[in-house]
Amino acid sequence: MRGVAINAGLAAVKFAGGVFGNTYALIADAAESMLDILSSLLVWAGFQVASRPPDANHPYGHGKAEPLAGLAVAVFVFAMAGWIGREAIHEIMTPHKSPAWWTLLVLAGVIGLKLWISRRMEAAGDRVGSTALGVEAAHHWSDAVTSAAAFVGISIALLAGKGWETADDWAALFACVLIAANGVAMAGKALRDVMDTAAPESLEHEVRTVALGVPGVRGLDKCRVRRSGLSHLIDIHVVVDETLTVRQGHEIAHAVKDALLASPLQVSDVSVHIEPMR
Repeated sequence: MRGVAINAGLAAVKFAGGVFGNTYALIADAAESMLDILSSLLVWAGFQVASRPPDANHPYGHGKAEPLAGLAVAVFVFAMAGWIGREAIHEIMTPHKSPAWWTLLVLAGVIGLKLWISRRMEAAGDRVGSTALGVEAAHHWSDAVTSAAAFVGISIALLAGKGWETADDWAALFACVLIAANGVAMAGKALRDVMDTAAPESLEHEVRTVALGVPGVRGLDKCRVRRSGLSHLIDIHVVVDETLTVRQGHEIAHAVKDALLASPLQVSDVSVHIEPMR
């Protein structure tokens, strides 16, 4: 909720700066901060749902809610890029005064704060393996880019003087293209998790290392790992001595599952299939 409060404060500052400083770029930036509030709430809701334990209707848990929240954020980013672009074109076609010089101070503060928030969220997303947090970090970075473009546009309008009043509007139009491109990257990342894209080879290697360390495991056949929210689901085929009894094979399968669940690999469930050594 701290992120929501920060974005609400930024939206108010940027909107006031845009109105009194005569710059549409800041007003558009304020609208995007309002979108940040919505996206933060979506990410929070995604976490709340994804953290629920498995139930009768969702035997594999609710992990998909987390990348779906990230996908929803990407959709809103696309919508905002379109709105900013449309309004920027309108402002370019409408004569108006040059922006006030002090709006540069507002933008400089906004850029610094947004970059700081983006780095914090990216680090948190990497730490817990969250797609939604990674998407949100990218969103804040795109906000910083928007503000930086506005900063450049306003600087040009102020330095170049009469005839360059729309420079900040052109900057806003350029920024909306960057925002849309960032939205494509966000959507791609979320869709990869929704579509059960295989986990990185490095993670699969770690899973195999843990499983091979269990006594009685003679080798591994298949090993499939996919993300489910903040954790991973594993389907693994373990090779054991063909002379073992069914009970002994069953005990090894349980040992493999327990070892993976106890590992630091953020595993929520494991399906183990026993293969006799040929």
